[in-house]
Amino acid sequence: MQVDPNTDKFFQSKVLGHPAGLFVLFFTEMWERFSFYGMRVLLVNFLTMAFIGTNPGWEWSSENALSLFGTYAGLLYLTPILGGILADKFLGYRWAVVLGALIMTLGHFCMALETELSLYVGLGLLVIGTGFFKPNITSIISEMYKDLPKKKDGAYTIFYMGVNAGAFFGMMLCGYLAEKVGWIYGFGLAGVFMLFGAFQFWLAKPLFGTIGDKPKKETRAEKAAKVLDYKPNTFTTVDKILIALTSTVGFLFLMNDPISKIAKINILPPSINLGEAVYDGPLFILVVLGLIPFLFLTISRILRYEQVVKYRMFAVIIFAFFTVFFWLSFEQGAGSLVLFARDHTDRILDGSAALIFNIVNIILTLGPLVIITWVLFRLFSQTWLEIKWSNIVLGLSFVGVWIIAIWMINRDLNTTAYEFKTQWVDYPTRDAETQELLKDEKTGAQLYTSEPYMESTVVTEETKVKDTVLVFNDLTEMKAGAAVNVIAENGAYVSMDEEKEKVIRQQLDLHKRPSPVIKGTVIGPKSGAVEITTSWFSILNSFFIIAFASFFSKWWESKYNPSAAMKYALGLIIMGGGFGILAYGSLGIGGEGSIERVSMVWLIMAYFFHTLGELCVSPVGLSMVSKLVPARMIGFMFGMWYLAIAIGNKLAASLGGMIESVVADYSMSVFFLIFTIVPVIAGILIMFLNPVMKKLMKGAE
Repeated sequence: MQVDPNTDKFFQSKVLGHPAGLFVLFFTEMWERFSFYGMRVLLVNFLTMAFIGTNPGWEWSSENALSLFGTYAGLLYLTPILGGILADKFLGYRWAVVLGALIMTLGHFCMALETELSLYVGLGLLVIGTGFFKPNITSIISEMYKDLPKKKDGAYTIFYMGVNAGAFFGMMLCGYLAEKVGWIYGFGLAGVFMLFGAFQFWLAKPLFGTIGDKPKKETRAEKAAKVLDYKPNTFTTVDKILIALTSTVGFLFLMNDPISKIAKINILPPSINLGEAVYDGPLFILVVLGLIPFLFLTISRILRYEQVVKYRMFAVIIFAFFTVFFWLSFEQGAGSLVLFARDHTDRILDGSAALIFNIVNIILTLGPLVIITWVLFRLFSQTWLEIKWSNIVLGLSFVGVWIIAIWMINRDLNTTAYEFKTQWVDYPTRDAETQELLKDEKTGAQLYTSEPYMESTVVTEETKVKDTVLVFNDLTEMKAGAAVNVIAENGAYVSMDEEKEKVIRQQLDLHKRPSPVIKGTVIGPKSGAVEITTSWFSILNSFFIIAFASFFSKWWESKYNPSAAMKYALGLIIMGGGFGILAYGSLGIGGEGSIERVSMVWLIMAYFFHTLGELCVSPVGLSMVSKLVPARMIGFMFGMWYLAIAIGNKLAASLGGMIESVVADYSMSVFFLIFTIVPVIAGILIMFLNPVMKKLMKGAE
């Protein structure tokens, strides 16, 4: 095979057996994922956090917050279709990546302003920027290795390690800063490192030669020479009308959902009357003017191809259908699982448990950072003279990460747990409707609801008041006997200095809220304690991927490699098993139960199973599209695939937004059972479809 001279030159400087330019892309993608996941783990938490406290949020309902997030997540998988087309035809991959990175940087900085207008503008910029960035950075890799296909799998493996490294550090550091210091710092940090990624990529352009340059116009004959099965992929007038119609309807539906809930403005009619029947307006329009025409468009186009291609493309459609069920469960990690970690998981450790966590957290933080820094030095040794300024920017960004990581570890190690004496109140529990006193069904004893004695507490004859000892964490040294004012926030007690207390009391007066302040007296320091941030649990997915990816890779290469349909079945069933664990672990939360928080072990186990499920499904997705679809149709089918993921993300947010109502009416276990049963049934169904899928794939592996 004749190798392009530009590609040959590109492979002259190597790091770990691959061209140095691959690692420029590795770090560019790492910073983009750092910023994306750093913001992602904060958004729902920030929007639903109480707006009176030491680190206030906006106190939205989970339904409203996840409605907005679902639309944002859905659009993230649709704009890359347009971004890829613009790069292919006009911009070139490199310019598209830089433009996308800069737009996303502006988006993150807008979100750091914490105003409602800047939030919406920021999310819009992130959607647009992702559309330019996401498809085109992988296209650069594809172009780099076009003459060396055997090296492509290894290149993508390295590249996706950058994806997970960025997600890992982004959620850890942005989450910690946002929750411990202030939301503005978490959102802002995401923008800072996105800017670093844009600069280091652009300054490294000497490494890439003409790879990713603006495209040159080609004749039909030139295109045919590059693609063995090239045929003009013409769209009829009807096709174009249907694409325009379904795209418009889908976009209006996505936008109408959060706007109608948050702003009470309906873009689409809230209901449609057909005779005596009344239908949900947006859903009716989506099905009649969106889904049905889209299915007609898809099926009619597939039927125009020869038999083998036709069958294979139907196989892709079936895989895309089951992809929806996977993502509607998996993406609970961005919504309902964040709320579960914050509001219903015991995140306070003390004594030996706190010591063990600190040791594990130090290893988790510094271990990957040392490995990535070693890769950075290898890149420097190969490219220092050629792309000096790119390396300087990259080096400075890593100095920043090291400083924040060490500061975070030092802060946790120097946080002291103090016991303080206060009072506790027991109220008789009453039925919500009849106000009758509730008694234990077995013993007949009166049931009580307990809470700390606050300034707003009203004591009656039925109320029991008793002395108690509680614990709060603080960075400052406090003496025994000192008076202290604390408030309860997210399962922990937080002390207030004079400035914070003044602001909180002003907010209480302004909004006519009862005072949550708890007065107490410091007893003295206790053994070491730590409050785990809500965002910490989200890093487990990236950690487990890094830990187990090689095992699954070897499994897929062995003689025991399952078929594509069986991988999907395993992934969906294992995913459901993770939610089954949560359903069992959360028994007693909501309904008539009195449990408020459960052990973090349940959430850790759930993330473990979710990751195993992801590793079963992830090899299939886009790989199946590239293997089963002819080159002339691949753009359309990739669009189909991203559409399925977008639908899954939107459904995930819509169902996740029901967490408050389901828990209030039933229990937390019932909520998690939804995400247990749905993927398990889907997994069993595709398992039975395995013989059919093999026939449709016509020998493709």
